[in-house]
Amino acid sequence: MRKLLVLLSFTTLFACNQSSVDKKPVGEPTQKPVSDKVESDNFGIVIHGGAGTILKENMTDSLEMAYKAVLEEAIRVGHGILANGGTSLEAVQRTINVMEDHPLFNAGKGAVFTNEGKNELDAAIMDGETLNAGAVAGVTTVKNPINLAYEVMENSPHVLLSGKGAEQFAKEKGLEVVEPFYFHTDARFESLQRIKDSEKTELDHDAQKTAFLDPFIKDSKFGTVGAVALDKNGNIAAGTSTGGMTNKKWNRIGDVPIIGAGTYANNATCAVSATGWGEYFIRGVVAYDISAMMEYKKMSLQKAASVVIQDKLTELGGEGGIIAIDSKGNIAMEFNSAGMYRAAMNKDGELTLGIYGENEDMEE
Repeated sequence: MRKLLVLLSFTTLFACNQSSVDKKPVGEPTQKPVSDKVESDNFGIVIHGGAGTILKENMTDSLEMAYKAVLEEAIRVGHGILANGGTSLEAVQRTINVMEDHPLFNAGKGAVFTNEGKNELDAAIMDGETLNAGAVAGVTTVKNPINLAYEVMENSPHVLLSGKGAEQFAKEKGLEVVEPFYFHTDARFESLQRIKDSEKTELDHDAQKTAFLDPFIKDSKFGTVGAVALDKNGNIAAGTSTGGMTNKKWNRIGDVPIIGAGTYANNATCAVSATGWGEYFIRGVVAYDISAMMEYKKMSLQKAASVVIQDKLTELGGEGGIIAIDSKGNIAMEFNSAGMYRAAMNKDGELTLGIYGENEDMEE
């Protein structure tokens, strides 16, 4: 009997102690387990500045040098952050900031105009470690939309904010807000006027389709900036920022802020940023499709990118390209258009720049 009482007392004490361990105060966050990742010296970054009918014969030497100079400036900012142990998210954001601030690219300062003569900006960012993401659409007063996308990801319960609400959130978070005219550039405004003039021409339906094949009019849908990066902790991230489509109407939103279409990141597979005719990237869920090919078909990054861009997107009728990186540092810069502004830089600081066709101009 004595042994039984001792056993019952011990059992009761153990149960009480276990109960107190299982319970925690209401509202106290659950502590994340300590990561067992070991910092590596492997890292890399890839960027793009838009895709389209970019032909060497139509490019002056001075303009080509200007594009390459900004691409190099941008990628070195991100590479420096990674080399010093910074996160892939920070590298992506700060790299895109450089291109958003330069009028050469269709993002931020160089954004194209809507049919109403406005600049409406979209952006997205995604963390491959947590699958957390943030995006904004149709903002007109936020100097760097990628920074707002980051704030949405980190400091809101939402993924995608748009228009006035997104701008209000930007003010609450203390981001730099500018007057809409800040985004005005004469070159982009003149592009809008030329497209509007082409619309005034009285053409039947078939003639309009033929006219749309003109490179200038066709490329009114192209132009975006993006970055993907791998940091020393083995985490990848993707970010994209754009002014969208020249002459877009009805507050059109493209693929960039649609997670999985123009922007996606997952440590298990890859990080992707896209550029091109957004409607087709949305229909094909292009960024996620590359990830899915890797996950379910066990394809390499390059193979998955090639199948999605050269086969599946082309069959849909879409045009453009992607940049991507996986957790091992493998990269892809795949496009089915005539050219894509692009650059890559690895852990050894080796820089690769390109504008035109794959074998026409890549230089290291």
